Amino acid sequence: MTAVRSRLADGGNRFVGRLHERVSIQSLALLRMAFGLIMVWDVWRFFYYDRIERYYVQPDFWFTYYGFSWISPLPDPYIYYAWFLVGVVAFMVAIGFFYRFSIITFTLLFSYFFLLDQAQYLNHFYMVILFAGLLCVLPAHRAYSVDAALWPALRSDTVPYWSVWALRAQVEIILILAGLVKITEDWLKLEPLGMWLRDRSATWVFGDLAYYDWVVAVGAYGTVALHVLGAPLLLFRRTRLPIFIVYCLFHISNADLFGIGIFPWLTIAVTTIFFAPDWPRQLFRRLHGWFEDLPPRPSRPAPPATAQTLWTRSIVCVLVGWMALQVLIPMRFALYPSEVRWSQEGHRFSWRMKMFDREGRGYFSVVDRDSGQRWLVDPEDHLTRRQARKMLTTPDMVLQFAHFLEDTWAERWHGDVAVHAHVEMALNGREFQPLVHAHIDLTTRRRELWPPADWITPLVTPFTPWEERQHADYDGPRN
Repeated sequence: MTAVRSRLADGGNRFVGRLHERVSIQSLALLRMAFGLIMVWDVWRFFYYDRIERYYVQPDFWFTYYGFSWISPLPDPYIYYAWFLVGVVAFMVAIGFFYRFSIITFTLLFSYFFLLDQAQYLNHFYMVILFAGLLCVLPAHRAYSVDAALWPALRSDTVPYWSVWALRAQVEIILILAGLVKITEDWLKLEPLGMWLRDRSATWVFGDLAYYDWVVAVGAYGTVALHVLGAPLLLFRRTRLPIFIVYCLFHISNADLFGIGIFPWLTIAVTTIFFAPDWPRQLFRRLHGWFEDLPPRPSRPAPPATAQTLWTRSIVCVLVGWMALQVLIPMRFALYPSEVRWSQEGHRFSWRMKMFDREGRGYFSVVDRDSGQRWLVDPEDHLTRRQARKMLTTPDMVLQFAHFLEDTWAERWHGDVAVHAHVEMALNGREFQPLVHAHIDLTTRRRELWPPADWITPLVTPFTPWEERQHADYDGPRN
C-alpha cells in the first residue's frame, strides 16, 4: 500500500511539474484573437438578422433557467446597447486591450443573454461561456496584444503549460462526450441523420447519395468514431494533422448541411490548440522557406519552469476541479430513470448535439376550479413561434408555460385554476405520443432538479425505420 501511494505521489508531482513548464505563448495568443473575432462576427449576425428583436424584445414571456428566474431582459433600446457592448469587448479581447476587464465583461454579458431564455439554448453558446471562463484566468494577453505593447513589463514569449493544457482538456471532454452520447439505438439505426440528409439532399456534400443507407451509415458511425477515437488522436504529433483536417472537413460539411452559425468555425479555432505551442512561427517559417533559403533554426534553451507557488498550485487545482465538473455535469442524466432523449432530464449541458429530431404539437386547457369554466389555449397566442415550437418538445418548458397560464388567468380575476397540457411529440420519426400526462394538473407540480418528474410520460412508441415510414399505410409525424 505504501508503494502504491508513493507511485501516485510521484506521478502527481510529475504531472504538476509538467503543468508548470514554460511553452510558447503563440498558439494561446492566436486562439484569443480568433475567439474574439468570431464573437464579433456573431454579434454582427444578431444585429443583421434582427435576432435581438425576435429573441428578447418581442416575447412577453421568457423560459428562465432553474435558479435564475430573477434574470430578465433589459428594455428596448438598452438590450441593443448591451449586445453592442458584447461586440465591443469581444473586439477588445481579440486585440488584447485591457484584456482582463474585456474578457470578464464579455463572459458576464454573454452569460446574461444565455440565461435569459431556455428557448434560445444552443450547445455552442454554452461552449462559448466555458472557453470565455477559461480565458478569464489564462495569460493570453502577454504577447501580440495592445496591452503587451503599452506595458512592456507584461510582455512574455512563454506561458506555463497549464494554460495550454486547460484548453486542450476542455476540447477533449467536449469532443469525446459528443461522440459517446450518440451511441443510442436510433443513431446506430441511422436516424435522425438519414432523415436530415434526405431532407437536405440538394446540398453539395451528399446530394442523391443520401438515399443510400451505406452513405448514411458512414456518416453516423463515422461521426461517433471521429469524436470518440479521433479526439484522443489529436494528442499525438503523428496523427494530429490528419485528424485535424478530417475535423475541418466534418465541420465545414455541418456548416453547409445545418447552417449552425459560429459553432463549426469556433470548434476549428479551439482545436488548433493541440498543435505545438509555437506552431504559428513554425508555419510562417515553412511558408517563408518556399520563397527563399532560410538559415537553420537556432536552438533555444528551454525556459525555466514557472515557480510552483501556492498561487500557481491553486490555479492548477481549480482547473483540475473544473475539468472534473465538465465530465460529471453531462453524466447527471444517469441519475434519472427516464429516457433522456424524450424527457430531457439531464439533457442540457451534456453535448447532445444534432442527434434528435423532435416535432411537437398540442394545446393547453385552463379550468376554473369553482365554476368549471374551461378555456383552450394555443401556445402561439402567448409565445413567439420559435418559443412555442421549442416548448412543445421540452417538458420542463411545458411546466413553466402552465404556471405562466396560471398566473395570467389569476391576473384576469378568474381565481383558482387548473392547467392541463395536451401535448404530443414525435421523436426521430416515430409516431406522435403524449409527452406529458394530460390528466395531471400542472399547477400542482413545481420545477425541481430532483426527484424525477412524474408528470412526463415514458417513451413507449417503437422506432420505425425510414423505409417503413415511406409505406403508404404509415401515418408518420406531421404538424
